[in-house]
Amino acid sequence: MYTTVEDAIEWIHSRKKFGTRPGLSRIERLLLLCGQPQETFPTIHVAGTNGKGSTVSFLRALLAEQGLDVGTFTSPYIERFHERIQINQTFISDKDLLELINQIVPIVDTLDQDPALEGITEFEILTACAFLYFAKQQVDVAVIEVGLGGLYDSTNVITPRVSVITTIGMDHMDILGNTLEEIAYQKGGIIKSNVPVIIGNVVEPALSVLKQIATEKKAPLSCYGEEFTPVYEHADRQWGEWWTFEYEQGRMKELYIPLMGRHQIENASVALAAFLTYCQQMKLNPREKEIRRGLKNAYWPARMERLSTQPLIVVDGAHNEHAMARLVENSQKEFPAHKIYVLFSALETKPVDAMIDQLLEIPNSEILLTTFDFPKALTLKESLCDRAPKRLSLVSLWQVGLGELLEKMQEDDLLLITGSLYFVAEVRAFILTLMEEEHD
Repeated sequence: MYTTVEDAIEWIHSRKKFGTRPGLSRIERLLLLCGQPQETFPTIHVAGTNGKGSTVSFLRALLAEQGLDVGTFTSPYIERFHERIQINQTFISDKDLLELINQIVPIVDTLDQDPALEGITEFEILTACAFLYFAKQQVDVAVIEVGLGGLYDSTNVITPRVSVITTIGMDHMDILGNTLEEIAYQKGGIIKSNVPVIIGNVVEPALSVLKQIATEKKAPLSCYGEEFTPVYEHADRQWGEWWTFEYEQGRMKELYIPLMGRHQIENASVALAAFLTYCQQMKLNPREKEIRRGLKNAYWPARMERLSTQPLIVVDGAHNEHAMARLVENSQKEFPAHKIYVLFSALETKPVDAMIDQLLEIPNSEILLTTFDFPKALTLKESLCDRAPKRLSLVSLWQVGLGELLEKMQEDDLLLITGSLYFVAEVRAFILTLMEEEHD
């Protein structure tokens, strides 16, 4: 048994990140031995290539306005390991996390003796911890984010009240497949028989795959651009977006979200469609003013998040081509008159060259490529700068690069920190610490 939460978390990290044998047999047996906690509370299940975290955040805020105790299980973490498991935006405590891990350790040790079940992974253990915690705390509802894919993801042991698929893009191809159809099939694995499913802004041919799965499962379907549509109005003068939600029952005008970017309007509309479907399932009667308040209260770090206004510093975890395309689009639309300095790093497993090419589409930008202390972090090579030597440069220590860019900035310039969520989280924490020290 562990006596400190640090040692317990280290044990979790010592387990493999993903199972070498895909399937749900390990997590199903683990949860069976834990007493099937996932069956004691209603859930909403959220999958997708991008937009999952923001959609979870909007859902949490909307559900909270109904007076519900809302659990959320998300990954990866931005601020602290504990944030992956929350109730009402409060991270799980050291004490509770330590108790849960100590409860699970002997079960895992036992299962490791069975060749068919050995090797329970880090994410499977975290999934079990989340379900045990939500059951123990008797949450009214839990919003569960898929870790990777859907079909074989360890969260796919639940039968939710509503399933949500936000977007489909080319990511994790080594695991999920090399075509949009293959990836959509994996994401669509969370669709359950007769359970309503909400589908976001998904392009063909992925959309047809999801519709076919829903038809086969007799899952009632609501699609972006068909059963519901967000209509962009304008950016807020300070930060955020204004929009109108059109759906089969009517429309809600002049809705405000505090997250920047038109893609966040898409995420908010998916969350709102899922929320209204959940309310219908649970016979809740939300009022429009509660919906407005919920959307206004949504918070999700490191997604077009403004850390500072003077100088203007924005962080965004655009960690794949799909997310980077939206970031570039938002930068061009929201900051057309700004000189933009970019600090970028990513994992070697991502299409780094393509993401750099996308960043070069931002007019009037200079891009500083760097690396960070993380497995498979970007290896800096002079050849990375060959495509645009006047706009691309390298720095081995991101702290030095950050200082250089801040020195260059004029009053109306923007510093954009982007790429891997692990990188963005590290820089974000560093900047916030510096700002706190200056404030003190």
